[in-house]
Amino acid sequence: MITNQLSSELSLTELPDRWRTELPALAPEENVLGALEVDLDSKLHFRKGLVLLTERRIMARAPGETVWQDWTYRRGMSLKLHDHAGVGHLELVDETQRLAAWRFTLGQNLLALRLSENFPRILEAHVFGKPLQQVEQNSCPTCKAPLETDQEECPVCTKVVHTPPSTWTLFRLWRFAKPYKWQLALGFAMMLLSTGAHLIPPYISMPLMDNVLIPYQNGKPVDTMLVVMYMSGLVGAAVLAWVFGWAKTYILALVSERIGADLRTTTYEHLLRMSLEYFGGKRTGDLMSRIGSESDRICVFLSLHLLDFASDCLMIIMTGVILFTIDPWLAITTLLPLPFIAWMIHLVRDRLRTGFEKIDRVWGEVTNVLADTIPGIRVVKAFAQETREAQRFRTANKHNLAVNDKLNKVWSLFSPTVSFLTELGILVIYVFAIWQISKSYITVGVLSAFVTYATRFYGRLDSMSRIVSVTQKSASAAKRIFDILDHVSSVPDPAQPVKVEKIKGDITLREVGFRYGNRAVNRGVNLEIKAGEMIGLVGHSGSGKSTLVNLICRFYDVAEGAILLDGVDIRNFAVSDYRRNIGLVLQEPFLFFGTIAENIAYGKPDATREEIMKAARAAHAHDFILRLPQGYDSMVGERGQGLSGGERQRISIARALLIDPRILILDEATASVDSETEKEIQKALDNLVAGRTTIAIAHRLSTLQRANRLVVMDRGKVVEEGPHEELMAKEGAYYRLYQAQARNVDTDMDDKAKSREDD
Repeated sequence: MITNQLSSELSLTELPDRWRTELPALAPEENVLGALEVDLDSKLHFRKGLVLLTERRIMARAPGETVWQDWTYRRGMSLKLHDHAGVGHLELVDETQRLAAWRFTLGQNLLALRLSENFPRILEAHVFGKPLQQVEQNSCPTCKAPLETDQEECPVCTKVVHTPPSTWTLFRLWRFAKPYKWQLALGFAMMLLSTGAHLIPPYISMPLMDNVLIPYQNGKPVDTMLVVMYMSGLVGAAVLAWVFGWAKTYILALVSERIGADLRTTTYEHLLRMSLEYFGGKRTGDLMSRIGSESDRICVFLSLHLLDFASDCLMIIMTGVILFTIDPWLAITTLLPLPFIAWMIHLVRDRLRTGFEKIDRVWGEVTNVLADTIPGIRVVKAFAQETREAQRFRTANKHNLAVNDKLNKVWSLFSPTVSFLTELGILVIYVFAIWQISKSYITVGVLSAFVTYATRFYGRLDSMSRIVSVTQKSASAAKRIFDILDHVSSVPDPAQPVKVEKIKGDITLREVGFRYGNRAVNRGVNLEIKAGEMIGLVGHSGSGKSTLVNLICRFYDVAEGAILLDGVDIRNFAVSDYRRNIGLVLQEPFLFFGTIAENIAYGKPDATREEIMKAARAAHAHDFILRLPQGYDSMVGERGQGLSGGERQRISIARALLIDPRILILDEATASVDSETEKEIQKALDNLVAGRTTIAIAHRLSTLQRANRLVVMDRGKVVEEGPHEELMAKEGAYYRLYQAQARNVDTDMDDKAKSREDD
């Protein structure tokens, strides 16, 4: 019974099988509404526990224990969620005290967030006696979070608020079309003339049939001059339609291509101005898809489909006017299917609108697999995971297929129905026109022209109905692109930036605090770094060292406090001007596809060959570069393929030396190389740090003994600072780090010696 209740009611998470047989006894008609598996005990050891929400109480089995506890809902209760140093905390409190607390790794944070957001609603239902169904209406079927009436996806589940794309989003493209407004006006004029020329032949065919063909069939001689005049009119109309049609297609195609190019360029430039925080929550494949395929879809829409749509609209309007001038009653008969087609378009549009956005996101999943796998193909092959990655792609592709199939069910019914209505309209015209001919109200020529116009009218109407699909695809694409363009960088440029003059390099951190989402990383950091001084940042992994460096580089902005450069808050500088004074050497240097010289000169593209070679010599890279087949013109593969780790690192150092920065950041610059290569890199670093304000992070504490000061961090705070000898004498946090590392080094050396003896 419990298992059935669990499978039908539990919607917050898929509960692991091991808990299904260990659940406590529930009261009659008491259902489990939510669950969270916690995985840390009070000493932060990995053990499993479970927290359950039912309609009447909260129940829990603490990690490592066998006894279940429960707390009946009452007024004043709440579930508080927070994190500390990478550990999530969920607390049950009332108005006076904390009743219970559970800890978990942040991989469970989303599930905990769902639980805490649902708790007030469940508590309200129990305390005030409201039926839970009443509280849960218009809620997410997965996590029960409240949803808007027309909202199909839950922002808690997806972590992103998805608003359905509106067709009006396409009008926002006017900002890109505005520079070409005169070309657009000329193209529209050509379209108007082309449409008018296409409407001439049916009008000429009416007197041709009544004055030439029918009289000739009845035995009257043909008036040659009249036939020549009508034929000339038909040929002239065809030539004009061709000329104007070519002109409007060419002009509008050129404009649409330029709009698409401007859209791609603007989106990419805006993306480059985003902070690292933005990229941390995005997938590479998804961003590539937006700038590439989405902008291309918009370009095709503007150059082809929108042109056809505008032409169809003109044709329908002008044809309608002509039909009413020929015979108003017959024209009214022609328009009978219009209300039904308009109703169907309105009915289908919303489904297509949300459906195509889902397709775009699902297609992003496919490209994400490619973006993950292709750059990491060495790791895939090294661990023999080709089958696994193929299965990932197959799963994403299958999901894409399922979403497309669902949408095609709607579209496959809509399009034939519109065609059927238009064919039915032609039949009605024939029936009504034959009756009018029998009463001598109209001639056969009028019927012929009318049927020709009506056929074109319905043909264009059918074409317009088909553009609903394309329009919604383009609206979805435009929305995804404007999602990027509307995003404001969390590291903005000031309205009136302070000009960066020749800087000294004094850096001051005052009560600096920073959070990644809900997780506090740095708190109350105070630090003074003098110009030309080298400091070393040390501490356990996760202590906040790299985050502090990212804040100094202004990859992120501080949440609290301020960082000053020569007494000026760095947020008052233009971001690009400020960063030109910073050189960065990372643990894993990134090299671009291109020559060695181009990679060294990346920060200073106008550097001369002599300047590049000078920087390479200072970085101890000149000798190995000359041994390459083309020297400085040797091509570097993507991400530095073909070079060793030490060679890539020395090119990275040369790149930093070339821009001659006043501030230097070394983030684990020698962590990934052997001891011999480390010596070469260290010589290069000695040249690099001379006379510069340097902040170095290293796990090997021995590499930081050249630093003027060492700054020890723990749990996001500075706990010690001073020279190596002074910190060792204190026997505090740094001493413990150093001793722990020394023991590991000794163990490694003993293992190597033993291995040599065994050999």
